[in-house]
Amino acid sequence: MILAQGRPADADLRIEKERKVYDLLDRYALPYQRVDHEPAMTMEICAEITQILGAEICKNLFLCNRQQTDFYLLMMPADKPFKTKDLSAQIGSSRLSFATAEHMERYLDLTPGSVSVLGLMNDAENAVQLIIDRDVLEQPFVGCHPCINTSSLKIATKDLINVLLPAMKHDYRIVDLNYTESV
Repeated sequence: MILAQGRPADADLRIEKERKVYDLLDRYALPYQRVDHEPAMTMEICAEITQILGAEICKNLFLCNRQQTDFYLLMMPADKPFKTKDLSAQIGSSRLSFATAEHMERYLDLTPGSVSVLGLMNDAENAVQLIIDRDVLEQPFVGCHPCINTSSLKIATKDLINVLLPAMKHDYRIVDLNYTESV
């Protein structure tokens, strides 16, 4: 795995959803670094990629309420545990669970293992609410997939918040997923 600057030389040979990410980043002249790799299906594999990128690849969870009418994309640090009950209380949604692959494809044009904040560019209906753990926002860079899990990108957090999210017509909500063990 090699750290590269910007758009891959073979971008024309890559799948459309990945090319759309590079087009978006280039349209706004945003700097980014990239690592190409074998499919990264687990956070353990992402840990090695994080070392090369110099930015933590966020854990991205695609969630929904019990009725499957409200959808959420949660960005959180890779090493933080996820407790549905605590998140549900903070966002006022009961019975959160993982959304189906069909919903992921429909709203974000993503498949399991490639969930990324950049998939929001495909959510023209604004059906997915972005939720970001405060710890992610405190990092200078964010690591994410370009809508495919064979590459990972390092993007400045300020560029994600101030440029990309407005360009994708999405807002975000901040949560604190800091858990303390009861004694």
